[in-house]
Amino acid sequence: MSSSCTGLSRVLVAVATAVVSAASSCPQAWGPPGVQYGQSGRSMTLCCPGVTAGAPVSWSRDGETRLLQGPDSGLGHELVLALADSTDEGTYVCRTLDGALGGMVTLQLGYPPSRPVVSCRAADYENFSCTWSPSQVSGLPTRYLTSYRKKTVPGADGQRVSPSTGPWPCPQDPPGATRCVVHGAEFWSQYRINVTEVNPLGASTRLLDVSLQSILRPDPPQGLRVESVPGYPRRLRASWMYPASWPRQPHFLLKFRLQYRPVQHPAWSMVEPAGLEEVITDAVAGLPHAVRVSARDFLDAGTWSAWSPEAWGTPSTGPLPKEIPAGGKPYTQPKENPQMDSPAPPRPSLLPDPRPLDHRDPLEQMAVLASLGIFSCLGLAAGALALGLWLRLKPDGKDGHQKPGFLAPMIPVDKLPGETKKSVC
Repeated sequence: MSSSCTGLSRVLVAVATAVVSAASSCPQAWGPPGVQYGQSGRSMTLCCPGVTAGAPVSWSRDGETRLLQGPDSGLGHELVLALADSTDEGTYVCRTLDGALGGMVTLQLGYPPSRPVVSCRAADYENFSCTWSPSQVSGLPTRYLTSYRKKTVPGADGQRVSPSTGPWPCPQDPPGATRCVVHGAEFWSQYRINVTEVNPLGASTRLLDVSLQSILRPDPPQGLRVESVPGYPRRLRASWMYPASWPRQPHFLLKFRLQYRPVQHPAWSMVEPAGLEEVITDAVAGLPHAVRVSARDFLDAGTWSAWSPEAWGTPSTGPLPKEIPAGGKPYTQPKENPQMDSPAPPRPSLLPDPRPLDHRDPLEQMAVLASLGIFSCLGLAAGALALGLWLRLKPDGKDGHQKPGFLAPMIPVDKLPGETKKSVC
């Protein structure tokens, strides 16, 4: 009995809904007032907004006198367009029996929403953003609903996902943009992003599971500078800074890669610096060089950033700079007061000095000398040991009985060659 009552109540609800729908006036416009939307290639029904439901009206296109449908059509305040296409778009006018203006309706055709294309990226390990685009242009007013929730995966059983927390709205910044930002995310957590495309013909949803480790992609490094090294025609010094969006913490560092090439050379050379600067030692003398740098998480999470804007530099062509002491001022030899009786000092010669230049550090020379001394001592000790062994093992050269060598104590007496002969005799 209860089941039959339940079925009857459902039927009554359905009938009441149909009656209310039939007795209602024009459907609520999704966009601006007086605009009605439909799908291309489908039949479309327009209703006159200024009359009561069922009242007979006549229809015509705006600016035309030809009637599209008279009041005796039996359709009341509605106009039916079979297989509407782009030629049916425009403004329609409905009038009552006395010729009074009932209302105006603008028809706009398009397509239902499709599942949007969604991608997410984290510029640091605390926040990430998601962007989207329609997979098919609907031609109709469209808005997007965005939300996210956190998924927790137990460490013991990675195949089973525990109930998610949330959902929370993913705020679009600015409102109406095709981008939303999640702040305060957890680096080791997984998230499910929900982006729903909505237009007057329906809604379509895209779900995307992401983790910060996989979508991490830092911004390019900033402040790239390329400077020449005075006196070195094949060297360039490049320096840069962390991107401003990356919070420098001891547990989340960045590593870098640097590319450089001389002008008019298409191929790039690449090195991986250990810090925030690098000295290029194989630059082409006299040619400007383009340099760019990229960054990635130190533990290889995510992917490499985009390349920074190129910076240019040319190796130095001047001589080596003079050494400057710790005080910061170059040393100059004090001038002596010239004496009237002293002869004039000889002028320096302009001929090249044939003596070789020695730019080695004195500490380096001391280290080399110490190493040579150690190796000489080791060589002498090895030679003395070899000479002692040779003298020990050298035979006397006489026919008499030979003295046993240093291995004699290790051989039994009865095994010696002399003892064997005596026992046989």
